[in-house]
Amino acid sequence: MWRWLWLCVRLCCGLWLGSAAAQPRPAGLLELRTAQARITVDGQTTQGPVRLPYIWDRRQPGHAGTAQFDMVFALAGPSDTPYGVYFLRLGNTYEVWLNGGLLQRRGDLQGLDDADYAKIPRYISIPAALLQKNNLLRVLVHAHVGRRGGMAAVVVGPENAVMARYQEEAERVDLGFRLLAFWGLFMVTMASLLWWTQTEPSATRPGAVERDRLYLYTALAELFFLLRLGNQLVEQPPLPWAWWNALIVLSLGGWIWCMACALCLVAGWGRRLDAPAVPWLGAALVLSGALAGYAATGWHTTWAMTLWYGLLAVLMLPFGMLYGVTAFQSRLQPYRVAMAMALGVNVAMGIRDWVVFHFDDRYGQTALLAYSNRLFGLILTLIAISRFHTARVEVRDLIDHMAQRITDKETAVQLLYQHNEQLVRAQERAGERTRILRDMHDGVGAHLSTAIRQLQSGKASQAEVLYTLRDSLDHLKLSMDALHLPPGDITALLANLRYRLAPRFAVLDIALEWDVDELPPLARLDSAALRQLQFMLFEAFSNVLQHAQASVLRIQAKPLCEGGICLRISDNGRGFDTTQPPRNGLLALHERARALGVVLALHSVPGCTEVAIDIL
Repeated sequence: MWRWLWLCVRLCCGLWLGSAAAQPRPAGLLELRTAQARITVDGQTTQGPVRLPYIWDRRQPGHAGTAQFDMVFALAGPSDTPYGVYFLRLGNTYEVWLNGGLLQRRGDLQGLDDADYAKIPRYISIPAALLQKNNLLRVLVHAHVGRRGGMAAVVVGPENAVMARYQEEAERVDLGFRLLAFWGLFMVTMASLLWWTQTEPSATRPGAVERDRLYLYTALAELFFLLRLGNQLVEQPPLPWAWWNALIVLSLGGWIWCMACALCLVAGWGRRLDAPAVPWLGAALVLSGALAGYAATGWHTTWAMTLWYGLLAVLMLPFGMLYGVTAFQSRLQPYRVAMAMALGVNVAMGIRDWVVFHFDDRYGQTALLAYSNRLFGLILTLIAISRFHTARVEVRDLIDHMAQRITDKETAVQLLYQHNEQLVRAQERAGERTRILRDMHDGVGAHLSTAIRQLQSGKASQAEVLYTLRDSLDHLKLSMDALHLPPGDITALLANLRYRLAPRFAVLDIALEWDVDELPPLARLDSAALRQLQFMLFEAFSNVLQHAQASVLRIQAKPLCEGGICLRISDNGRGFDTTQPPRNGLLALHERARALGVVLALHSVPGCTEVAIDIL
């Protein structure tokens, strides 16, 4: 455990140095920084001394080729101790020879495969039998375009000392990748779970749920980051190198875009992300990166990558400045300030990486942006913890409030129970009262519901609401008038209903479509039957007013060939589940249909609900 902690400290302290080559050289080690080179590019060969490191893309931009580096080092005499040779970076494919003996080969020097071995440090053991007083170390390299091939300065010396130097760098790289990969996988998992589980009802779509886009952008950003991180360990990618490089650069653009969206959400700029131009901007950023990555490797135009990274820095600088100004103006929101500081650090590290990898002659440097971007994940984790803490406090307050309400309800239930005992003693009056209440629900209740919706909508004037309330009294008159309607005259009943209800539906912005033919009188429907039919129709209208949230109500009445009449009441509301047990209103409909002897059918799906009444 302590060894891992020590490695973490060394990793954090040594990131800016980028490699172990910048550390003091132990005694007994030889560092070879000059070589006689034989460079072959496009069939043309040049020879001469070169300084190491030799970065191929810097020396031979836009061209692939091979190089032979010859280095001579002398020993005091024959040695019985094995030696070692260490390369901070070497490749893309290579062979290493000492005094005519092959030490190691990786890949095909003719460039027939697409392997890339220049991503991690290399250690090669030298048997003591190969060592001489004057030694010739020959390194053959094949370098591809746009893959940072070449050779770093060579470290030669006793095996223990060179191995220690190699392990120090290898452990730093390995530990860094492990920490980054672990944190990335953790963030992907947690952000995905939070995005999927933390939902709330949609304010714009009834019945739908909304998820927090902050967690979605975080999860996507971490996925892009893991893809780019995996490139550091892939020596033989599953795709051709041009497409693989396009995918890796695309992942950087995707990470930047997703983190920028997450930053906007933290800053309260969520509405700006809904602008139509925002998705096109993100697609342009990601696809242009993929094009630059493909061009660098597939078309041998390495300047495309340099240009894309430069444009990216130009875009991020004003964004970071604007974000920082707005964040520091909101001093009471520390997470915005923290995000602004993390953004500033990442912009600085991104510019540093761009300069180092595209203009600096140092070889084997570490991309600091891969480490500094973890600040975003840390701050987003703190935001999630803070949200859960706030939610926990709110839940605790809600529980206390619910406990008090339960106590109040228990008291109310006891009083209600006492009241019900009195009602049981008066069953005859209760039956009559039930009938009256049902009539009130079917008639006056619909009018009162209309008045409530008028008040809630805010569109109706006081006079209109007063009219609706007064119209509830007219319903009582309508109920009494039904007793005096001519027997079987359904046309008069429907006309009376239309006269009473058309203004009410108009106030609620419900279009009333009337399709009623001339109907023959039905002798079997006396005044009592017409009154039952009137309440059935009122119940259907009441359901539309109270529950459907419809904008169109259609009423149809057609004579049947058999001498009956079919009535259809349909709306375009949200509908209901007909398989669920019916509530009071639907129960009343079925009871009145059985009492009246008519056929009642209900059909409902979202956007179409129909009540069919067939009087045979």
